[in-house]
Amino acid sequence: MWSVLWAAVRSKAPYVTFPVAFVVGLVGYHLEWFLRGDPPPAAEEEKSISEQREERKLQEIAGKDLTKVVSLKDKLEFAPRAVLNRNRPEKS
Repeated sequence: MWSVLWAAVRSKAPYVTFPVAFVVGLVGYHLEWFLRGDPPPAAEEEKSISEQREERKLQEIAGKDLTKVVSLKDKLEFAPRAVLNRNRPEKS
């Protein structure tokens, strides 16, 4: 008789455990909400690293005059020398 009873309990276990687990979860959820209280107001979402970088670059160039650029002739002085100085004429 016991084996028949245990077989019935095993076959009907999902139908019993799901409602019990559901009720336990529901009670736990509401108990936790009651103990913690209302959630704090949502803060402004943090910006991604790329957005922070872009803003920093914009702030850096905000006070500069972007129309003044170094001429290419002046830039040649700071370029590394070519091998054996063959590819570039000397400045006099």
